[in-house]
Amino acid sequence: MSALMVLFLVVMAVTLVAVTQSIDAATRASIERSQAISKLMSLIAEDSKKSGVGVDQSNFRIDLGKDVRFDSGSYTITPAARQFLRSYVPVLLKAKDTPEGKRWLRSVVIEGFTDEDGTYLYNLLLSLDRSRSVVCALFEGASGSEGLRRDQLQKVQELFLVGGYSFNSIKKDKAESRRVEFKVDFWGLEETPVPPSDVLKDKEFGKC
Repeated sequence: MSALMVLFLVVMAVTLVAVTQSIDAATRASIERSQAISKLMSLIAEDSKKSGVGVDQSNFRIDLGKDVRFDSGSYTITPAARQFLRSYVPVLLKAKDTPEGKRWLRSVVIEGFTDEDGTYLYNLLLSLDRSRSVVCALFEGASGSEGLRRDQLQKVQELFLVGGYSFNSIKKDKAESRRVEFKVDFWGLEETPVPPSDVLKDKEFGKC
């Protein structure tokens, strides 16, 4: 009986050590991921200062401010806003090219918003159109003096997604509500980044 008890205790001790090591490895990996994401967001925030762009490092959101606002019922971007977007987006492409960005940065979601005027479905389409107009602005003047290079546009094609919030996140001021924001999305701890498809390499960008 004593021998069985000793054997049981040995097995329990070995199991406990194995479980503890497993937990420690998982905890360490989680901490390393959090530190990498924090470093990445700090880089984006620092590089965004000169553009006057606000970065919420805790919620991974980028507020483009007054530079990218819309008239009521419109999704047209002003020429100044187009130029601003083409000058700012390379900040995010630079972040993607860092070791932390290559491992953890999954996508940048362009999120459109509206004020409360109109129906939900009307504003849902309007908010999506506002997001899409941002992408269109990036692809205008490709390879021109004020446009993004082709290699940069290929990265935009791989990295950027669009979404619409209708009026589900309105501000106190209607003009502030008619906006777009960037949401930085990251790979999960157990996920492996998916490399860009070769199909996209030589694919034409098209026109809006």
